[in-house]
Amino acid sequence: MTRRRAPRPASAGLRAALDRAAPRTPLAAAQAAWEEVVGERIAAVAQPATERDGTLVIECDDPVWAQELDLMQADLVARLSERIGEPAPKAIRFRPKDA
Repeated sequence: MTRRRAPRPASAGLRAALDRAAPRTPLAAAQAAWEEVVGERIAAVAQPATERDGTLVIECDDPVWAQELDLMQADLVARLSERIGEPAPKAIRFRPKDA
């Protein structure tokens, strides 16, 4: 008689499936890491929208957020680079959603 193994948590399998299904683009990598890198409060008002030639464009709820985050650009690029590695942007541009 063989012994049955204990059930394993489904979370590891789900996470692996999501990782395989996610697009492998710099934008997708930045979007996946964004909230962890900037925190919940900033992620609620600023989201990665596009990426082109190594520049990530973040759409902000208003111009004040765009200006504030622009001042933090170097730190945010460094944090994204540390978190996602090679696909990290070389620069970030911030713009209000209305622009």
